[in-house]
Amino acid sequence: MSSTFHVRGGRPLEGEITVRGAKNLVSKAMVAALLGESPSVLHSVPDIRDVQIVSELLSIHGVKVERDAAAGTLRMDPSNVERAHVADIDAHAGSSRIPILFCGPLLHRLGEAIIPDLGGCRIGDRPINYHLDVLRNFGAVVDKREMGIHITAPNGLQGAKIHLEYPSVGATEQVLLTAVRAHGFTELTNAAVEPEVEDLISVLQKMGAIISLQTDRTITIEGVESLGGFEHVAIPDRIEAASWACAALVTRGSVFVRGAQQKPMATFLNTFRKIGGGMDITEAGIRFFHPGTPLKAIAVETDVHPGLMTDWQQPLVVALTQADGISIVHETVYENRLGFTGALNDMGAHIQVYRECLGGSSCRFGRRNFNHSAVISGPKRLHGADITVPDLRGGFSYLIAALGAEGVSSIRGIDLIDRGYEAFREKLTALGAEFWED
Repeated sequence: MSSTFHVRGGRPLEGEITVRGAKNLVSKAMVAALLGESPSVLHSVPDIRDVQIVSELLSIHGVKVERDAAAGTLRMDPSNVERAHVADIDAHAGSSRIPILFCGPLLHRLGEAIIPDLGGCRIGDRPINYHLDVLRNFGAVVDKREMGIHITAPNGLQGAKIHLEYPSVGATEQVLLTAVRAHGFTELTNAAVEPEVEDLISVLQKMGAIISLQTDRTITIEGVESLGGFEHVAIPDRIEAASWACAALVTRGSVFVRGAQQKPMATFLNTFRKIGGGMDITEAGIRFFHPGTPLKAIAVETDVHPGLMTDWQQPLVVALTQADGISIVHETVYENRLGFTGALNDMGAHIQVYRECLGGSSCRFGRRNFNHSAVISGPKRLHGADITVPDLRGGFSYLIAALGAEGVSSIRGIDLIDRGYEAFREKLTALGAEFWED
């Protein structure tokens, strides 16, 4: 059973922590190693649960995985890729949705792929239909069975013209991982262009793929017969960096995030500054701090890159509970991502959620009975409470709130944070937080 995590809040976080490779890139680069005919080496790999899950999934498919967690290095040898039993895949995948991205590489290597029912954080409708439709476009045959989904490619995978109704990151990654070894050309329009997607393109290009990214969200891929391995340093995790930035703001502290980069965080940095947060940007990282003056209420809405990332929304909401005035947050990426605000209200925040689009424009969730807009009144003094982690990003946001609250908070399900935040307990200790577990 998961332990209960107790936090005594009310003290500023002060000090330095380091972020390594982005969770949203590292796991996909690990899957890409399946496509190669020689070993791959990935650097700046964080020691998180998701990396362990993908390592286990690669291993049961015959990939030899050698990991140096301290150095953050991962070596993957796909020379002996083999079929895995669906029960093994299910057992190792747990709640991860990564197995769906194994399909393209496994179809190229083995001619078939099997995936179990998929889990993942319950923050909105994340249908795998996007992925299955993508695979069908390449000529894959999808057979839904009681044990899961069995996918084959009787005539091989062929290049295709694909248009995404929504620029889904997962569907874009599926196209990339499938198209690079498909016969002929693939053109993907309305693609996701997040920094992690661009970094995955860099990984695949190092392996020998031919990929062009246009300025209009169009990606073209010329399939090749074979791919080699890669050596790559993963892009730093901009979500973790922003989470610690918000923690510095909520606790009225100062945190130097070593490894944080300005370019992939540009939209967040603008928002952070509009709220009134302070920052010092250097080549080594970024120091985020509370300037000692009142924070400012703002109106923001999430969007696909280069808009405000949805994974930044939850920690920002916690920060906005400390801002002076009325803030509005319009969530346009995941329809149920504001469900975590109820626990913040239990801690003393004043947040109201609405079905209406309260941002600058209407979105696809408007008039669909999803509470996807929030009105936050502040500043409100937070106090300790008993709370349960709902999902990865919401969980860390609760942790931020507990760190800024008066008194003791007890958080259940804290182990979920290990999926995406490396050594967060050690980092909290380094920043002077007071916590214990039982």
